[in-house]
Order: sequence, then C-alpha cells, then structure tokens
Amino acid sequence: MIRLTNFEEYLCAPDTPIHEVVARINATAYLFQLIADQTGRLLGTVTDGDIRRGILHGISLDDPTAACMRTKPRTGRINADRDNIQKLQMIGRSTAFLPLLDESDIVREILVVQETAADDLTALVMAGGQGTRLGERTRTIPKPLLPVGDKPILAHILDQLEDAHVGDISIAVHYLAEQIERFVAARESRACIHLVREEQPLGTVGALANLKSSHRGPILVINSDILTRTNIRALVAFHHRHGYDGTIAVARYEVRIPFGIVHHTEDGLFSGVEEKPQVAHFVAAGIYCLSPEFTALVPPGQPMDMPELLNLGRSIGLRIGLFPIHEYWQDVGRPEDLDAAVQEHKGNPPDGKTP
Repeated sequence: MIRLTNFEEYLCAPDTPIHEVVARINATAYLFQLIADQTGRLLGTVTDGDIRRGILHGISLDDPTAACMRTKPRTGRINADRDNIQKLQMIGRSTAFLPLLDESDIVREILVVQETAADDLTALVMAGGQGTRLGERTRTIPKPLLPVGDKPILAHILDQLEDAHVGDISIAVHYLAEQIERFVAARESRACIHLVREEQPLGTVGALANLKSSHRGPILVINSDILTRTNIRALVAFHHRHGYDGTIAVARYEVRIPFGIVHHTEDGLFSGVEEKPQVAHFVAAGIYCLSPEFTALVPPGQPMDMPELLNLGRSIGLRIGLFPIHEYWQDVGRPEDLDAAVQEHKGNPPDGKTP
C-alpha cells in the first residue's frame, strides 16, 4: 500500500476538459484523478476506465470531466487506518485508491494499492500476412518491416509492448518470414521474443493455437499493420476490472456520406432528407485482450479469423467488452494510410492525436 501526501498532480477541477485529464492520467503513475473545488473539497473521482466508458456513451474529449466523473466515490477518513484498509480491500480493483478526507471533506491523503504489473502478460503479434493491399511495396519486403519514421512498423509495436512491461512476445510469421527472423535476431530486445512459423496461412488468429499451453493469463493479440499510442497498461487493467473474457480495442471512425439521405416511414412515405450526414461508428482497432477461455477455442492447425473467434465466444456465453481508444491510432494496411503515417512521423512522433 502506498500513501500519497503530495498529490497535486492527481487533483483537477470539474470543468477541466477531458482531454487535459487524459494527459494528466498518462503523465502520472496511477490511472485516476480526483475532482475537487478550489478549497480542495472532493467532488468526485474519474479513472481511465470511466473516461473510456463515457466515450462509448457519446461524450467528447472536449467535454468537462464532470461529464464522466463518479459523484459518490468510496472515501476514507484521516487517522482511521483500520477502516481505510478494509475499504481498500472491498474495492477489489487491480489499482485501488482511496481519498482520505478531513471533517470538511477536504482531501488530505490518498491511499493506493499498486496495480498488478504486466510482466507476466503474453502478446502475440500477427505478422504473417502478405500485405496485398500495399501492392508492390510488399513484393520483396514483409509489411511489418516497412519503415515509418526512423524504424519499421514492427519495431514501433515491439517498443510499445516492452514499454508496457510485456515480458513474453510471440510473433506469428509466414510471408517472407526469414526477413522478420533476421530483424528480431539483430534487435536488442527487452522482452523474450519467440517466432511462431505458420507453415500455411492460419488467418488473423489461428496462430494462437501454436503458443505454449503453460501460460494461464490473458494474452494480447495485435495486428502488425497498426500504429498507436494506446495505453496497454490501461487496456489490461480495464479487462481485469470488468472480469471480461475478451476485450476489443475500438477506434471511432467517421464517414461523411456525400449524398442526401432520404428517410421514410415503414409504409414507404417520405419523412425527410438529411443532407450529407456524417456517420460515426466504432471499428475494431486490431488490439485484443483474450483470456485462456478464448485461446482454447482456436483449433490447432486450422485457419481462423478474429471475427469468427469472437462470435464463437459470444455464442457460448463468454463476456466481451469494448475498450475505446482516445489516443493516436492509425491503420497502415492501405497505401494512402501508410503514406499518412509516414508524414505524421516526420519530426516528432504523434503522441496525443485522436483517431
């Protein structure tokens, strides 16, 4: 248990824009902020998970943090350690925190139970595809080794996983696998990296069945054609906190329809025209956190794609949640998207860009 007595970096006002709160959370050791008035009186709390759930319900990063804060958080009292410890134990989160208040409800300390480290987390990077959408660019170079900025796509992905303390990483390879093997052999890796060879293409998730069966925790599955600053630590904590069997990272994708949309009643009568509307949906962002119950559903040696696995899991009652990405995210599987990522990474890499 950690006792925070200097906690100014964990305090913000209720009218602070959510995007500023996100920046504060990312700059601190723990994934929460306390919302207080000018005197320090506690008004509520907000976590990384609260913000992401708010995004699912339509809030904007420009909205005030009051739009997604918890107005009745669990709190403790100064000099009541026995009761405070019991309250922390009842919270039951991977990172539990308890604001300690005085008789005027002003925050005086914060108790924090350190979250479980991700060192025992396994990741699988799906790097075996031919990258046919990129045409001639992948004729002699596998897609994961195409350069963006000062390093290949795969290096960006591995660096991010290692920065999140993922200690065991498998890379599924097939097309031009020898080049990826040489890259990994030459790289100074912080994690233990294994190559999983697909003798024949196994789809976007079939290689899961080829991983060592001794691992009992959740596994991150990541496509090799995305670049993102997604908070991996927050994703894993979100997965555990909600007790999900599977968690899908999703990005908000907006499309403007270049025509007027004609609305009608059930019996075919005209009811109005909406001129060139903008439609927004959440799309799969190519990052998944899957518990062992999902891994067991993948048949050995047979191709399987992620949508098939997710639908199968849902059909047998596995719980699957959505984790909205508000950080930078870019798919690089198409020529125009890869070119956009290359331009964005010239100079300083993007850190806070929203999709």
